Amino acid sequence: MIKAVFNWSGGKDSALALMKMMQNKEYEIVSLLTTFNSETNCSTMHSIPLSVLEKQADSIGIPLYVVDIAPRTDGAYEEAMEAAVKFFLASGVKHFCFGDIYLHDVKKYREDKLNPFGIEVIEPLWDMSTVDVMAEFIESGLKTVVVTTTASELDKSFIGRIIDDEFVKSLPSGVDICGENGEYHTFCYDGPIFNYPIIHTLSDAYNFYYTINLDNGESQEFKYWCANIIEP
Repeated sequence: MIKAVFNWSGGKDSALALMKMMQNKEYEIVSLLTTFNSETNCSTMHSIPLSVLEKQADSIGIPLYVVDIAPRTDGAYEEAMEAAVKFFLASGVKHFCFGDIYLHDVKKYREDKLNPFGIEVIEPLWDMSTVDVMAEFIESGLKTVVVTTTASELDKSFIGRIIDDEFVKSLPSGVDICGENGEYHTFCYDGPIFNYPIIHTLSDAYNFYYTINLDNGESQEFKYWCANIIEP
């Protein structure tokens, strides 16, 4: 079997893509790889606590490799990922898997960074329609909950919602059904890839925002609704 590393976010698309890879007898997933920020002790994309990510990996039965990208200085992410790539290359891994669906600039970025090292990018959900991805996810039996939304797209009421047919029907027009443009992020806690469910509760929803300075001298503010994942 071909050794591969799966880049794990802890959310629904990641879980579905991983399940498809685990069902593919051509590949052996030797590790889950997660980027996190040691200053917050949470994952960079979905803000899942490291201890919860470790429980996900333990339940799935695949080791977790953690890449710390703090502090967030220029080039920190690239340097940390390069070290991870070299680590896995040394053990014979030449394939990295992701759960992207259709963002070509994201896929190109991954290929531009990984191909020079001889790493092939594998995208099991690539070029599927998001309607089909969502239908397959719901049919899969994977269980996931919304933990973050972009405030301008989805309001506070969507935090804590379980991903199901009713959730899909409630999405406003213009919001990608899978949240592929960052409209929402999720936490997957149970389903066929897990040997046991990840027991948790969520905090009350709260508003989070940050501002970045643009090259033209202007600033842009990003606002989100979030909930913390709380372990028992």
